[in-house]
Amino acid sequence: MTNQNNPEKKITILGIGNILFSDEGIGVHLVHQLMEEWSHLEDRVELVDGATDGLVLLDIVERSSHLIIIDSINAGKKPGTIIEVEQEEIPKYMGVKISLHQQSFMEVLALATMRGAIPEEMYMVGVQPLSLEWEVGLTPVVEEKLPQLKTLIQNRLQRWGVNV
Repeated sequence: MTNQNNPEKKITILGIGNILFSDEGIGVHLVHQLMEEWSHLEDRVELVDGATDGLVLLDIVERSSHLIIIDSINAGKKPGTIIEVEQEEIPKYMGVKISLHQQSFMEVLALATMRGAIPEEMYMVGVQPLSLEWEVGLTPVVEEKLPQLKTLIQNRLQRWGVNV
């Protein structure tokens, strides 16, 4: 099912995570960098700090025809490994990680699907965390991946017809 309630492409770049737990906050850190660096984006592209908002994000997901999710992804890989996931594979990878916001965001995607308002295109990008300990700031191994993540997001936006 796709979002039938949205005739115009609405692209959302959603950074989720908890900045109080080191690498868990990568989505939020990166979306804030993008807000500063990409302030000139088209009106149809929205950058959102989703933090750990869970079900509050349902409206944002449902009004999006295209959704990019930025998050730390614990897939059992070497710390700093970049992981890309698309479409129906996204909930599987979200379920791997132990975090307060993950279960709630999985519920958001499930509810949007049940309501027939899931984005037609979904792309999740993130990094295997080194640390999920109580500490503000990213570890160096994860922080050094930010430029690569930006490039991947920029490439995805270009595939969807947006110039950055």
